[in-house]
Amino acid sequence: MELQLKDKVAIVAASSKGLGRAIALGLAREGARLTICARRESELEETALEIRDETSAEVLAIPADVSQTGDIHKVVSGTLDKYSTVDILVNNAGGPPVGGFLDFSLDDWHKAVELNLFSTVTFSREVLPLMKENNWGRIINITSVAVKEPIDGLILSNTVRAGVTGLAKSLSKEFARYNITVNNICPGRILTDRIIQLASIRAEKEGKTVEEALESMGSDIPAGRIGRPEELASLAVFLASERASYITGTSIQVDGGLVKGLL
Repeated sequence: MELQLKDKVAIVAASSKGLGRAIALGLAREGARLTICARRESELEETALEIRDETSAEVLAIPADVSQTGDIHKVVSGTLDKYSTVDILVNNAGGPPVGGFLDFSLDDWHKAVELNLFSTVTFSREVLPLMKENNWGRIINITSVAVKEPIDGLILSNTVRAGVTGLAKSLSKEFARYNITVNNICPGRILTDRIIQLASIRAEKEGKTVEEALESMGSDIPAGRIGRPEELASLAVFLASERASYITGTSIQVDGGLVKGLL
């Protein structure tokens, strides 16, 4: 299937590893030109080199903390300086800390909002005027299955990612007439640092090894295993393409059947 992504310009946030890296690599394989960003410059440059070596794609690497408005502006302005446009935005960020309601201060809540919700607002505000002018654009938000079925012990994530879902639905309705789609991908248990962190917490509580905890986490998924980053990335690449032009305002889980709800 020809996805018509050659020479499209994509910004992929939090893309030095995990889901962001897998999505960036998938887009590069389809011929897109990339800007990748993450906080750790050494990891970011290593990822950029690996993507260039495998795909020969143009990759601009900009160190950035997506919870900082100034850093987001730096990423977008750097992208425009190099490529003159932005066609695709993948909003992605690490998950907030694990815990219950009484475990967190108001400052913790502010940080979670800045990291996961306000970063999406800020990136989208930066690129939507240009996408509207170009009469084409794709915004893809990486959220969580927590927006479909709240997860115990992840109250910060459950709350702020639901906000991203509401934002995306509103934007999808406002900008659809300009051939701009806005969608959410909701990862379930995908093998990333986040899942390993959660497995480590479970292992400590249950007196297991991390490997045993990961196996247990996979066993209650209908697919019988934890997912791979590239499986989610395949959906993101499709949603970024011309082939997905009539898909907007959706929240699609990639979870091996974990979520029990109908919607």
